[in-house]
Amino acid sequence: MVGLAAAVVIAIGCVRFSSIIGPTALALVVTICVQPARVFLERLGLARGFASAVVIVIVLALTVGFSAALVVSFAQFATLFPQYSEQFQQLERNVADALERVGVGQEQVSAVFATFDPGQIVGAVSNLIGSVFGFGLSTVVVLSLIVFMTLDAGWGHLIAGRLRPVRPGLVDALVGYTLSVRRYMLVTALLGAVVAALDALALAILGIPGALLWGLLAFITGFIPNIGYWIGIIPPVFIALLANGWANALAVIIIYAVINGVIQSGLQPHIVGSAVSLNQTISFLSVVVWSALLGPLGAILALPLTLIVRALLVDANPDARWVRPVLGDLEGLKVKRKKGTVAP
Repeated sequence: MVGLAAAVVIAIGCVRFSSIIGPTALALVVTICVQPARVFLERLGLARGFASAVVIVIVLALTVGFSAALVVSFAQFATLFPQYSEQFQQLERNVADALERVGVGQEQVSAVFATFDPGQIVGAVSNLIGSVFGFGLSTVVVLSLIVFMTLDAGWGHLIAGRLRPVRPGLVDALVGYTLSVRRYMLVTALLGAVVAALDALALAILGIPGALLWGLLAFITGFIPNIGYWIGIIPPVFIALLANGWANALAVIIIYAVINGVIQSGLQPHIVGSAVSLNQTISFLSVVVWSALLGPLGAILALPLTLIVRALLVDANPDARWVRPVLGDLEGLKVKRKKGTVAP
């Protein structure tokens, strides 16, 4: 009971300080991912400070480039929906006629469309992307934290060496966490970039407005386990329906199912599965819990945040390691046969 009460207090604190915790978590994950580049530059003979500076410049350049692409996409997105107001009204009439033919009354039809606002799609997409690469104070905080964390990361090995004799379990858990997060984020980013490029190219060929924006949305939602695909497909299907009709919308659904299904549902789990070691239920609950605590950014960083909680509470505590199979780490459940016996 005390532990549950403490968890509730911590959850309330996360909600209260989500504007600080979210950017800090994002900066930490980025720093973990770029750490091998700094180590590589040091091995080439560069001084620690200069190697860190090079990595910082590269990260800032990538961030500025991605932000510029978002600016162009949002400029197009701002004028997108108003262009299809007439098509949306026609779609409302067609759906209303279809519902009335199956026995739904006019009042019920009006109530359905009264609660549906296409502007909600605009707001949802803007909040999702803006929460990660928004412009303003949060961006300054993230970039500043990346700079400071990258500089401090050079002392990581020294700190771990001093701490290992006192808390070896904690050091091993944190080292394992960095390796798991690095592999998960890098593989997800690379595969997400491939998916985004293919989706954007396919949408451009089909003549879907805002193809670049929907490609960026597919890249970002690729980091959301289980439900990211459904978030990323709804806006382009809706736009395709308004712009070019049902056949075009169906083509978008098929293309997304092939591209995203093969890469994100087939290839990606096999590559990152051993690094994450979380079952599907825990992954889904991670998205639900962290999005409730930190907003859209929590959904994107759900697995890294869950992994650090597991590292601190389970991996670093020998008495709690029995929980790992429950969370999805099946290594402890594997058995091998030897001389007619089964050894756990």
